[in-house]
Amino acid sequence: MKTSSSRFEVPVLLGTQTLFNIGFYAVVPFLAIVLTNDFLLAGTAVGLILGIRTFAQQGLFLAGGILADRFGARSVILIGCAVRAAGFITLSASLWSGAPTLWMFILGTLLTGFGGALFSPGLNILVAAAQVAREHNQHSQAKQSTLFAWLSITGEIGAITGPLVGAALWGWGFATVAGFGAAFFVLIGLFLAIALRRPNPAESPTGQRNDLSKQEVPPGGLRRCLTDRRFVAFCGLHASDLLAYNQLYLAIPLELERLGLPTQWVGLIFAWISILTLTLQLPLARLAGRIGAAATLRFGYLCSALGFGVLAFVPALVFGNETGPARILCAVTLLTLGHMSVHPTALSLVPKFAGGHPTGSYFGLLASCGGLAVLLGNLLIGWLLTQSGDGTVPGFLPWMVLIVPLLLASWLAAPLVRMPRTLTTQM
Repeated sequence: MKTSSSRFEVPVLLGTQTLFNIGFYAVVPFLAIVLTNDFLLAGTAVGLILGIRTFAQQGLFLAGGILADRFGARSVILIGCAVRAAGFITLSASLWSGAPTLWMFILGTLLTGFGGALFSPGLNILVAAAQVAREHNQHSQAKQSTLFAWLSITGEIGAITGPLVGAALWGWGFATVAGFGAAFFVLIGLFLAIALRRPNPAESPTGQRNDLSKQEVPPGGLRRCLTDRRFVAFCGLHASDLLAYNQLYLAIPLELERLGLPTQWVGLIFAWISILTLTLQLPLARLAGRIGAAATLRFGYLCSALGFGVLAFVPALVFGNETGPARILCAVTLLTLGHMSVHPTALSLVPKFAGGHPTGSYFGLLASCGGLAVLLGNLLIGWLLTQSGDGTVPGFLPWMVLIVPLLLASWLAAPLVRMPRTLTTQM
């Protein structure tokens, strides 16, 4: 990729992440409300449907990555936009008739997840290619995670803006909100069809053929990824980060409820996370560039483990009720700092693990391992939190399920990053 094209495409890619999240968060946060109020479903059924939607996205990342390697990132991104638009249209159509249609609503939620599983790996591929081009032109590794750090920031901007857009449209009903989401993703697809060019693969500085156009991918790309013992081990260890970060949606709200804190605290915590991301993501990325990937991973995993350690071993009530919120805010801050450190770093390492081969399967496997960890881990953690609330198991036990994998990742992931590929890559 030539320098001029990289300068043009990087803003497009980062802006695309913002647009994706605006369209997503304008609709998806309201799904639980619709399932409860319009379909009269119980909390367990709502959780199951939303959990299936999440797994349809995270669990199918590997399939999206394989398709991106085969047909090109640009093509799969455009198809993903179309699939998500179809999902939102289906959600809207499920409420058009007098009697809401549950099966159509469930189908719509699944399509929204699958759309994300298509375009997210493709976007990561293009950002990784732009990063490699930047490093090649600068002859420097000093800012190796900067583009993925910017991806987190632009995504956070979309995550903040999206719910405001959805709330503004809520007065016209959820069908209108979902219809807006569909139209928005159609427009995004049209914009990207024009903005993303089709470069000559020979322009890539590494010779890697995961460009924007359809490619001839070497056979066995998925097998190469799955038999790369070093990368598979790294995926398994890094899955602890997504499992940990997902507790912002499960364990942290339940802990707030256990302490009897008002529901508004959930919103305050997410606002605090947004502030941390927007202000500290780039400084952390620059620090990561100076200390190296191995040290950054060790610091990030330990930081997240320390956050759960606060919840596990610091009493909720030390000087009265006032310490409960402070304890949770401290834990959330450490968890967010840890995620901001390791997530962009892990994404920036994927091209290095791939060693010049197409990266779609690699990005897909990294995300799918995390999705599987969330699906299985949340079942165990949710059960343990219930048991600990009844006094059946010690209160620290649910948090230890999160702390131990993070400590293992801190101990074992850094050596995998340093290890020569010749000793570990292929069986």
